[in-house]
Amino acid sequence: MENPSLLVSFHTEAKQESLDSDCNCEAHCSLVDSEMTSVKLKGCSQTLGLNIIKYEEEEMIRVIIKDEEERTGDFTNQDEIAAIYTSPTAGEQQQEYHKVDHSHPCPHCEKHFRSVSLLKRHINTHTGEKPYSCSECGKCFNTPYHFTLHQRVHTGEKPYSCSDCEKSFADSKTLKGHQRTHSGEKPYSCSNCGKSFSGSSNLYRHNRIHTGAKPYSCSECGKCFNTSYHFTLHQRVHTGEKPYSCSDCEKSFADSKTLKSHQRTHTGEKPYSCSDCGKSFSGSSNLYRHNRIHTGEKPYSCVDCGKRASTLANLTAHQRTHTGEKPYLCSDCGKSFSLLDSFTRHQRIHTGEKPYSCSDCGKTFSDSSNLNRHNRMHNGKQPYFCFACGKSFYQLANLTVHQRIHTSEKP
Repeated sequence: MENPSLLVSFHTEAKQESLDSDCNCEAHCSLVDSEMTSVKLKGCSQTLGLNIIKYEEEEMIRVIIKDEEERTGDFTNQDEIAAIYTSPTAGEQQQEYHKVDHSHPCPHCEKHFRSVSLLKRHINTHTGEKPYSCSECGKCFNTPYHFTLHQRVHTGEKPYSCSDCEKSFADSKTLKGHQRTHSGEKPYSCSNCGKSFSGSSNLYRHNRIHTGAKPYSCSECGKCFNTSYHFTLHQRVHTGEKPYSCSDCEKSFADSKTLKSHQRTHTGEKPYSCSDCGKSFSGSSNLYRHNRIHTGEKPYSCVDCGKRASTLANLTAHQRTHTGEKPYLCSDCGKSFSLLDSFTRHQRIHTGEKPYSCSDCGKTFSDSSNLNRHNRMHNGKQPYFCFACGKSFYQLANLTVHQRIHTSEKP
């Protein structure tokens, strides 16, 4: 009995619709159109929903990448980028088909990316393309992050300030590394020797001591370096570039560290003090070399005669006694020198420069040794003694002349 009831009901509705078709045709069509529109909108809503999900996920990934770039200075390993883009989330597990359908494969390798922009950045590692060019110097970069950092070299912008001191930095990564000098934190430890570092990059460079890796090679002379910093400094030997200028005089330098040390000759600042004798120095490297006087350490050895030297500069100067090399040529008189220090002093003969002045009488000298000898006239020091009669002199030359009285030697 249920089925006839249903049939009667169905036919009744159909008949009623037929009877009312003339008067309600327009309304009925409107209703159908409205329902179709509703269906279309519903389908569109589903499509829009997928697009919104895709957009929000990509924007979320961009935020992650941007935050990671701010934190670490940018990804140097494209595997890290791929890992972030392929790491599963709850939304991705629910939308597995979406991830597959909308992934962007690299045509050069098997990696996939969800963002076209990151795929393009990854492809640059294969092509070597560096699309970001500096209008000031023409240097090119493959990421906008490193391009922005480079521009701050020209503008001098340092937007990241330390809350503990007054120092400012061009990027957040350097600031975080600096802040650890205040906290003493050294979270990165070497698995080979146990030495700890405040920054991951410092540990990464340190590991090259154990591995012997020197990834930076000079195309001019073939010399290799284990850090990009020393490689860049070396290249300036060939190019003659000295981008760091002293604001107090006209001297320029190849690196900022040497400039800072030079500027202390104007200020008189000597912040590095020897714990053994109290002598102070303007640079930490000078103190480090000075300490070898007390320890007797001579780590540099000549391969020709075995003579040892406390500094690399002294070893290099000594080796020139074997080779006869005199690389420093005076453009005014043609005289050549094996030592840079001797060459610098010689140039002052032509320029008349006397940068060393006596604080007691104001007399000036062309080199520091002459000033030191002169100062003995004021302080009364006579460090040179005659072993024959005990007479003392404030200059070695005066002692040498005096000793001829005892030896009867004729000059």
